[in-house]
Amino acid sequence: MNKQKQFGLSFEFFPPKTPEQKVILLDTQEKLRKLNPDFFSVTFGAGGSTITATAETVLELKTHETPKVIPHLSCMGGTPQEIEDLLNQYIQHGITDILALRGDVPSGMGSVGYFRYANELIEFIHEKYPNTFNITVGCYPEIHPETESFESEIKYFKQKVDAGVNRAITQFFFNPDAYFNYVDHCEKAGIDTPITPGIMPITNFSNIKRFCGFCGTDMPRWLQYKLQSYGDDRKSIQQFGTEFTIKLCQQLLDQGVPGIHFYTLNRAKATLDVVEALQ
Repeated sequence: MNKQKQFGLSFEFFPPKTPEQKVILLDTQEKLRKLNPDFFSVTFGAGGSTITATAETVLELKTHETPKVIPHLSCMGGTPQEIEDLLNQYIQHGITDILALRGDVPSGMGSVGYFRYANELIEFIHEKYPNTFNITVGCYPEIHPETESFESEIKYFKQKVDAGVNRAITQFFFNPDAYFNYVDHCEKAGIDTPITPGIMPITNFSNIKRFCGFCGTDMPRWLQYKLQSYGDDRKSIQQFGTEFTIKLCQQLLDQGVPGIHFYTLNRAKATLDVVEALQ
C-alpha cells in the first residue's frame, strides 16, 4: 500500500453529521493517506450550513500526519467579519490553502450571501490577507446549471482566475472530451491555471444520477442504460462503475492531466480500487 504515487492525487470529504459518520470518515482518511495524496479537501454545506462542522473536520484531519487539508469556503459563509474570523482560525492552525466557491444556494433562499460570486470572495481574501492564502477554485467543463452559455462559463472562470488563484478542480464528469474541450477553450482565453479533473467513482446509480441533476453533469445515455440494466444488483454496479472509472482516469492520465481529484463521499473502497489499478 505504501507505493509512491505516479500522478497528483487529492481526495474530497464532507463533514460528518453523526458519530457513526465520523467513525467512517476517520477510517476512510486513514486508508487514503496511504496513497500519499497531495491534499484532502473538506466541503462547505449549502448556505454555509456546515461552517462550524467544516472547520472542526479540517482541524481533526490536520491532527494526523500529512497531507495538508484544504477547507472549502463559500460566499455563503456569513458576513465578511465571520469569514475573517474563520480565516484567522485557519491561519492560527497553519492552514493557508482555501478552496473558494460561490456555493450552492439552499432551496427557498432567494439570494447568496454578502459576496455574490467567487471572484469577490477571492478578492476579499487577498485584500485582507495579502500573500497569505493559496486559492483553489472550482470550474464546470459541462457548464454550471445556472450559466447561460459555454462562452459565459469561460468568462466567469477567467474572472476567478484573474482574482488570483493557484489551481482549479472541475466538477465531476464522465466524458473526457468535455474536459479536454474545456481546457482548450480556457487556454485560448489566456487561462494558464492548472485544471485538475474531478472524478466521482460510480458506486450507486440513483445517487450519482441525482448528483448529475444538481451539478449539470451529463451522464451518457449508454452509461445510464448500462447501470439501469443491473437493477438492484449493487455489487455488479460497483464492479462496473470501478472498471468504467479506471478507464476514464487512464484516458485522462494518458493525455497528461496534472492529477486527479476524487469525490469520495467519505468512502474509501471505490477510490482505492481505482487508484491501485492505475498505479
